[in-house]
Amino acid sequence: MERELLLLGLLRRADMHGYQLHEFINQNMGSCVDLKKPTAYFLLDKMAEKGWITQTEMQEGNRPPRRVYQVTAEGEAVFQRLLRQNLTEHHPARFTGDIGLTFLDVLPPQEACELLQVRRMALADELEGVRAIPVHAGSSQLVIEHRARHLQTELDWLDEVIARLG
Repeated sequence: MERELLLLGLLRRADMHGYQLHEFINQNMGSCVDLKKPTAYFLLDKMAEKGWITQTEMQEGNRPPRRVYQVTAEGEAVFQRLLRQNLTEHHPARFTGDIGLTFLDVLPPQEACELLQVRRMALADELEGVRAIPVHAGSSQLVIEHRARHLQTELDWLDEVIARLG
């Protein structure tokens, strides 16, 4: 239900069409959700069927009509419930890179260090990108700070592993 929470939350801030939603999510929320455009449209249609949002067609100039989505009173109630549920639950992180660590001892230590250095560079680049994100107003900044803290911790841990192997 995280995706529905995200879509409802964004639509609470402003009525938007699907492309606007998709662009905002890709640019600002990619660290916490992987939501492809077809999935977003599927969810928007389902939420409209449930009465959580309404759709209005709008025409801008010569462009094809776009569906603009708005949250209904029922959607607001669902948003409030999902928000409280999301904030109280623990969401365990999955580290798929740990699968390779399970078999790290199969490799010579020098090669393992070299491979982990490549991972480290990618992490450092990602952290630099997150730190370059302009400060956001309100609680949206918390998402950026959380991502930066996670990446820094992962980087620190990886440095320790490389030092142990070296």
